[in-house]
Amino acid sequence: MKRPVDRRRLPTSLLALLAAFFLATCQDAAPRTTEAMIEDVLGNKEDVTILITDSGMGGLSVAADLAARLPESGVFRNARVVFYNGQFHSTGYNGLDSEEQKAQIFDEVLAAMMDQYEPDMILIACNTLSVVYENTEFAKNPPIPVVGIVETGVDVIAEQFEKTPDATAVIFGTLTTIESGVHKDLLVAEGYPADQIVGQAAHRLAGAIERGPDSEETVAYIRQFVGEALEKVGEPTGPLFGSFNCTHYGYARDQFAAAFAEAGYPDVELLDPNPKMSDFMFRPPYLNRHPQTQVDVEVVSKLEFTEQERGALGPLLRAVSPATADALDRYTFDPNLFRTSFQPAGGS
Repeated sequence: MKRPVDRRRLPTSLLALLAAFFLATCQDAAPRTTEAMIEDVLGNKEDVTILITDSGMGGLSVAADLAARLPESGVFRNARVVFYNGQFHSTGYNGLDSEEQKAQIFDEVLAAMMDQYEPDMILIACNTLSVVYENTEFAKNPPIPVVGIVETGVDVIAEQFEKTPDATAVIFGTLTTIESGVHKDLLVAEGYPADQIVGQAAHRLAGAIERGPDSEETVAYIRQFVGEALEKVGEPTGPLFGSFNCTHYGYARDQFAAAFAEAGYPDVELLDPNPKMSDFMFRPPYLNRHPQTQVDVEVVSKLEFTEQERGALGPLLRAVSPATADALDRYTFDPNLFRTSFQPAGGS
């Protein structure tokens, strides 16, 4: 065992030096804020790897927006944009029994991301995983900036409330997202009235959208969930708006609009946070540090993206970023991309 220091034998000047040393050490060990780490990446990095993750294909739209904006921004010299599908099994995170299990598995995914790609920044382009992330060990002291999409969604909803303060907001999301109540809690904390915020879980809708945003399956789900949301709202005293707080739902904007119109709300405002998630990168003084940013896009997944899924979402991505659509066409399917402690029913 290490013997304790006998302070009586040390001169005052040395004690002062030791105190200063230990204070500096403690300060160095303190976790840096996300904002400070972002500033370091944007202000000092010439070449970066930005990893975007989701529990499925919804976050590809965030990757597409980022890849489309980076070239003319000049923020970096070279940017490697990697979309890393964090989905571990067809059951998905919303099919797990506990929040602890979700966090444990996402911790394992995050560790694999860091080991394989050594990213300079991670964007969690998934509301479910943004909620899960807060319970991970990784989140306690992340070595790089990690940005979730929940805050972006809250900001978008708050902006709409400022425009229409008497409106009612319907927040559409997955079971994990809606059950967490995170968007509503943050909005209420900012002073927005709880009785004007309605959460609506849309279980299984994300998977249906991947198979086809305009399929009969997707349209039926959207009609069902819009109807359930309107029952909760009752008779709104002011305008109504909907917020897509699952990154998949923006692919089906037209289908949501049609469902609301059929229900008697043809002018409902539909908010999609996805295009705004990367706004924080495109601000002075980071813009135009270089004449242009060379962008390379990659897509990797542990689960297979079927031809049907790629055919359904590819054209929507191509309209925003051909490079992202091309990356999806040639994506890397690696069943061993990461290992998790999850065992499906009947597994050994």
